Amino acid sequence: MIVLAIDTAGTGCYAALYDTDQDTILGAAGADIGRGHAEQLMDFVDAALDAAGMTLQDIGRIAVTVGPGSFTGIRVGVAAARGLSLALGVPAVGVSTLAAIAADHQTGSPVMVAMDAKRDEVYWQRFAADGSAASTPAIASLDEARGIAAGHDGELVGFAAALLRDGAPQAGDGVSIATVARLGASLDPQAHLPKPLYLRGPDAKPQAGFAIRRA
Repeated sequence: MIVLAIDTAGTGCYAALYDTDQDTILGAAGADIGRGHAEQLMDFVDAALDAAGMTLQDIGRIAVTVGPGSFTGIRVGVAAARGLSLALGVPAVGVSTLAAIAADHQTGSPVMVAMDAKRDEVYWQRFAADGSAASTPAIASLDEARGIAAGHDGELVGFAAALLRDGAPQAGDGVSIATVARLGASLDPQAHLPKPLYLRGPDAKPQAGFAIRRA
């Protein structure tokens, strides 16, 4: 099966084609663009297809990061995955960024993943030694997260791990697109629908004072 993996949950915008039979990334494209995911994502998808020597019709599944992460970026990736899924008639699955980071750090012991959520907050989740979720994704203040991490019996990983040790957060907020592809290939499409995982509300708020009166 050929899996198209998409990651727009952070500042990066990436796409890759993964062959499950060969356990190989056939083609990938993307960059850490900061903003402009909506304008560049499909160009990266086309570039990944070209690198793999494939067309959209070769895709058997789509995997997309669903967060936590950038509110706008997540919406762009999920919308693209849903649209391609409908157009191609193939299933789409959502991959948690926390789960992807945990998968990259599995060493046979439990891990706690911590991501910098800005505003002195942290996204976090615990995973068992076999990679299964041991808690639900959550957001906590730095002080709360430090207390949680102090009571964690295992490895602390992720871009905010150093921050919880009273250091500076690690640069970057992305995940491995290859890991997204491999996780997406193994997930049950019925249990992992591509829907945004928002742990905090959007920054933009409606301006009630400027609302138009309905007739």
